[in-house]
Amino acid sequence: MYELKYEKNEASEFERLGLKKESIAAIKEMGFSTPTPIQRDAIPILAQGVDLVAQAQTGSGKTAAFGIHIVEKIKLNDQSVQAIILVPTRELAVQVSNEIKKIAKYYNGFSIATIYGGASINVQTDILKKGAHVVVGTPGRVIDMIKRGVLKLNKVETLVLDEADRMLDMGFMDDVEFIIEQTPRTRQTLLFSATMPDEIKRLASKYMNHPESINVSTDAVPIDKINQSYIVVDKKEKLNALIRILDKEKPRLCIIFTKTKFWADRLGSILARKGKRNIVLHGDLSQSKRDKAIGMFKQKHVPILVATDIAARGLDISGVTHVINYDIPMDPNNYAHRIGRTARAGKEGRAITLVTPEEMHDFKMMQRNVGIFVKEEREGMIEADKEAEAEKEYDEYSLEEKFTAFDLHRIKKEEAGRRQGHHYKPHVQSHTRYGRKKRFAKKGKK
Repeated sequence: MYELKYEKNEASEFERLGLKKESIAAIKEMGFSTPTPIQRDAIPILAQGVDLVAQAQTGSGKTAAFGIHIVEKIKLNDQSVQAIILVPTRELAVQVSNEIKKIAKYYNGFSIATIYGGASINVQTDILKKGAHVVVGTPGRVIDMIKRGVLKLNKVETLVLDEADRMLDMGFMDDVEFIIEQTPRTRQTLLFSATMPDEIKRLASKYMNHPESINVSTDAVPIDKINQSYIVVDKKEKLNALIRILDKEKPRLCIIFTKTKFWADRLGSILARKGKRNIVLHGDLSQSKRDKAIGMFKQKHVPILVATDIAARGLDISGVTHVINYDIPMDPNNYAHRIGRTARAGKEGRAITLVTPEEMHDFKMMQRNVGIFVKEEREGMIEADKEAEAEKEYDEYSLEEKFTAFDLHRIKKEEAGRRQGHHYKPHVQSHTRYGRKKRFAKKGKK
């Protein structure tokens, strides 16, 4: 039982939106002093019970916008599932669920279930059997629960599709449509998406009833508060450049983005060997390891998070001072999402992108596509000086090529061993320069 802490004169702007005193007290504790643009625009529309298509990115306050509406609409004496929120990733499911729990702090008896793959299905089944007013989940696990008969959506009054474009990118659209068809046609449908590709428009046309539309995507990423720059650097010097950036900038909390899961792991290992404490996050990690990585970074136990684009959206961590794009993103839209991890809550941030000469054309096209201008950083450019030259490896391989070559060599030997019916255990060698030189020398390289 929580004691309601509410003073009428402290939340006048939210009062004008017609919110209940329980909601106002909760969002005040969450740190919302005034409504964000999407909260100001969406909440009155949602209160009318109409469908809504909103173009908005992570960080715009959209979760609170639909969360407040859902919580205030719930019939607390009915334990049926009355609202379902579909999200693309486990991390976003947890984040959305936690925010709604905070909004519902003063609504006694409110219950919510968070269901996603990679966690115990039996535990989640037990939670659903006990009853939940709201379900937040990823499409695959939601379908599992429907087919097991433990999740019934016949009394759903509100359906939310959060980050719909990302669910499309991840191939979830068939699953999403299956889930929508399990809900009553009288439901209120809310669709939130950072972009509006044709497939998302088709989905809205097919399943929504004359929806209202709002667009606050330009307000979602505070570009004016992010100091953006890029540095042209040769591929063989990218690692040296990254180390020198970290030494120069001394970020308190930094996310480094890579294109691939392989390079997230490899870069994390290299940085650790260079004395840069970090933790890695990508989609191949188990749920427990992903939760640990996010928790350690969020609590500032490690200053650097090395991640793929899984962290570009749905990850709201305050205090991130720097974003470094070790690789430019494959999807141009992810650039804005990446740099939007910094400059949160009105604070300023720094975003640096390493671009090889071969990538310059793609990088310029990306800027045009997303409507962002990034300045080139010439003063203090990361170049190999005499000290850096002395630190270079003894052969012609760059650090990146060395580690890649070693891993490919190890993988080939393991595969050969499995074909011969025995397990190959690679010999662990020293990570000194001499050890690497000796290993490659055996392969005929000088």
